[in-house]
Amino acid sequence: MQTLLLNGDDVAENARLSELIPAIEDAFAAYERGDAQMPPKSYIDLPQYNGDFRSMPAYLDAGSWDAAGIKWVNVHPDNPADHELPTVLGTMIYSDPETAVPLAIMDGTELTMQRTGAAAAVATDHLAVEDAGSMGIIGAGVQAYTQLEAIAEVRPIERVVISDLDEERVERFVSEFSDRFDVSGGSIEEAASCDVLSTVTPVEEPIVSREAVGEYTHINAMGADAEGKHEIADEVLLDAKLVIDDHAQTTHSGEINVPYNAGVLGDEDIHAAIGEIVVGDEEGRTPEDGVTVFDSTGLAIQDVAAAHVVYEHADENDNGYPFDLLGLM
Repeated sequence: MQTLLLNGDDVAENARLSELIPAIEDAFAAYERGDAQMPPKSYIDLPQYNGDFRSMPAYLDAGSWDAAGIKWVNVHPDNPADHELPTVLGTMIYSDPETAVPLAIMDGTELTMQRTGAAAAVATDHLAVEDAGSMGIIGAGVQAYTQLEAIAEVRPIERVVISDLDEERVERFVSEFSDRFDVSGGSIEEAASCDVLSTVTPVEEPIVSREAVGEYTHINAMGADAEGKHEIADEVLLDAKLVIDDHAQTTHSGEINVPYNAGVLGDEDIHAAIGEIVVGDEEGRTPEDGVTVFDSTGLAIQDVAAAHVVYEHADENDNGYPFDLLGLM
């Protein structure tokens, strides 16, 4: 059996949001039902290179399909300036659970962007008002693009406000979407007042205040992925219906990690995990709800579910580069 090598373009072409979003929802459900295995994310710290490696393995059984894989990903902030390389690089190994044959090796960077957008869409579908027509995004990096693409699949988004300190990045984003949305650059306050808000920044001091957030805004807090990162003011988190992806990860490195470990926010302030809402054990948005927040750290089960969708379509479409990794042909 051959292994399929898929670059970033192949991943983007085959990560169809219409299938990727329900696959991520299936992954959350499998995890909640106990039909998934996901050991804690492990870290290799490399202070001599101002970076680290992270390994993210998982297996999940979604009922009609099962899948396994591991993502090897890094964060090296000096890469762009020193080596003209991205800060984050990722490689996904997607394996057949029955035989352990590596079915595909694919670009994990594009995969991460796609599954992160899909996870936000799942949360938005359960937590945002039904007629949400406006979306704010804080941070105009690569993640912003898939946030909008995915969330527009589940809500009738028409108006978009993008906020970033880098005006060139704002201009690129506006240019990309101006033919599909009423999109413009704006302040953090203008973005935060929209029906849906996604934050995708690496800040360690909150930039979204309680006063800025709309009365019924749903927030996807996507930027925090390490200890000390914190985008949303504590007052927002405490006032909101707060939903997380995984307790261990969010309390260690998610949006709630700072207030949680300082004792400002506790387990009693967390409404539910997203998987509990997906399977129906806990409620999503109700008519009584005001602000809702989804704290997303990104789970290995999401990578495996996304890799499943990408591989199945790439195989059907003869995309990628098959090669005899195992030397059995």
